[in-house]
Amino acid sequence: MKIQEKTMKLSDNTLNILKNFAGINQSILVKSGTKLRTISIAKNILAEADIGEEFPRDVAIYDLNQFLNGLSLHQDPDLDFASDSHISIKEGKRRVKYFYADPNVIVSPPDKEMKLPSMDVCFQLDSASLEKLVKAAAVYQLPDLSAVGEAGVVKLVVRDKKNDTSNEFAIVVGETDKEFSLNFKVENIAKIINTSYDVVISSRLLSQFTSKNFNLSYWIALEPDSTFG
Repeated sequence: MKIQEKTMKLSDNTLNILKNFAGINQSILVKSGTKLRTISIAKNILAEADIGEEFPRDVAIYDLNQFLNGLSLHQDPDLDFASDSHISIKEGKRRVKYFYADPNVIVSPPDKEMKLPSMDVCFQLDSASLEKLVKAAAVYQLPDLSAVGEAGVVKLVVRDKKNDTSNEFAIVVGETDKEFSLNFKVENIAKIINTSYDVVISSRLLSQFTSKNFNLSYWIALEPDSTFG
């Protein structure tokens, strides 16, 4: 059975989002429509983006990096989704058949809309600060990033929580009248696109990073040793 022929091109913005999502989960199930969603195998990072293109059908890709590397062999290919078994990638005289995966083998996000259970800590994180925090964690080999509330301010600290003499790198991002230590793994924060975010953290161990520049959000789980109040 064939669907009505439908071709599309992927914008640079959409390709960049897909490359980022491949770092969260190597596989993706793209649902028909204008939204891309993925979730990590450990289910501790969920990402969602609205894009300018509309996928005409559900598309299951097992190795997203391989698919994107294949697209890079072309300059401006058309993607044809008319077949039930594969995507036809076309440019000039070149043709590629890229076969769909079985959707059942892909870890994909739940259909329900994500919502934070509470909104306890809110701040803005600019791209320069995010870049510095991730870089400092790499330089000093620090595994943890904490949103710490103390002495009237909210600061983001990269550190090793298990080592009292660990090096630390901190940036103040807001004000607070509360005390807390809301902990992330740096490796999870490093997987988000480097841009500016509105950040909301729930004391019930979930956070939302909403891009100020793109229609893009990440929900990232906190570590269970986080404290609030």
